[in-house]
Amino acid sequence: MEKYYFTSESVTEGHPDKLCDYISDSILDAYLEQDKNARVAVETFASGNKITIAGQVTANGQVDIEELVRSKIKEIGFDNAKTDIDYRTCKIDVDITKQSPDIALGVDIGGAGDQGIMFGYASSETEEYMPYAISMAHKLAKRLTDVRKEGILDYLRPDGKTQVTVEYEDDIPKRIETILISTQHLDGIVQEKIREDIIREVINFVIPKNMIDENTKIYVNPTGRFVIGGPLGDTGLTGRKIIVDTYGGYSRHGGGCFSGKDPSKVDRSGAYMLRHIAKNLVANNYCKKCEIQIAYAIGMKEPLSVYVNTFGTGTKTEEELVNIVKEKFDLTPAGIIKYLDLKRPIYEKTTNYGHFGKKDLPWEKIIEM
Repeated sequence: MEKYYFTSESVTEGHPDKLCDYISDSILDAYLEQDKNARVAVETFASGNKITIAGQVTANGQVDIEELVRSKIKEIGFDNAKTDIDYRTCKIDVDITKQSPDIALGVDIGGAGDQGIMFGYASSETEEYMPYAISMAHKLAKRLTDVRKEGILDYLRPDGKTQVTVEYEDDIPKRIETILISTQHLDGIVQEKIREDIIREVINFVIPKNMIDENTKIYVNPTGRFVIGGPLGDTGLTGRKIIVDTYGGYSRHGGGCFSGKDPSKVDRSGAYMLRHIAKNLVANNYCKKCEIQIAYAIGMKEPLSVYVNTFGTGTKTEEELVNIVKEKFDLTPAGIIKYLDLKRPIYEKTTNYGHFGKKDLPWEKIIEM
């Protein structure tokens, strides 16, 4: 019997990097609402009480970016420059130019907007076909936000992180070894109360009882204090939480982030398509877990390579599965965009708690193969 431990983390929507991802995706959606063919590549940087927006946009439409940014910061719950950031008083700098005509040359004819490699992954170990550790970390982070916004724990602030270590036996999750939650809070709240409340309202609400035992370690705000958070506690930047966004480190990653990019960027659309394919190979019982890789060259339509790995769980050879994938799916950038219907303002809902495993996203649909 092989036993090992695997750890994944997640963050709340008030984490400074996620604040930036959310702003970038909100800007993307705002342009797509006006122009489905908008080309958008927007980065957000947050530091102290200041937000900087930079990037390239080519679109038929106008967006009041400053007003949009303030509304999104407010939506998350940031309203105090002394502890994190204030949507009313923060400074917002915007530096947007048009997409490079050199990039447009390849994209306009249906080619990839850049070179790159993308991965997709799925596993049968959870009902959403995600690795167990990242699934639990996301659910804890989402619950941490819910108890704050619903007023159940009204002393919580937006910034927070979760981490879960799972004990596996023969590749099956058997128990949770460690749970770590760090959550921003108002000054004056004692550590003992925070720990007690988080265990009762967050951990016990999310984690199945049969996965925790007397040896499970639980850490809540291990430094003992977390009052300063958000961009005041640490700078934020679009695209720094790519492992949180995908599979918690359980699968490989091509390196390109998702947020702020329209679907002509294969970093995003290609990864979404590969998740869809991997999930359906597992759901259709071709394997119990699956990782897929494709590679693109800028301006070229067809991928340079397609790779499938079932980690010894496949009912067909991996060469056969590659052929099935190539026959079943159009892996050109234009084909992916059409198949998943990606020219829509759907990207805000992807930003937080993972881009994969959410039932209402098109790449999560199960089909017959």
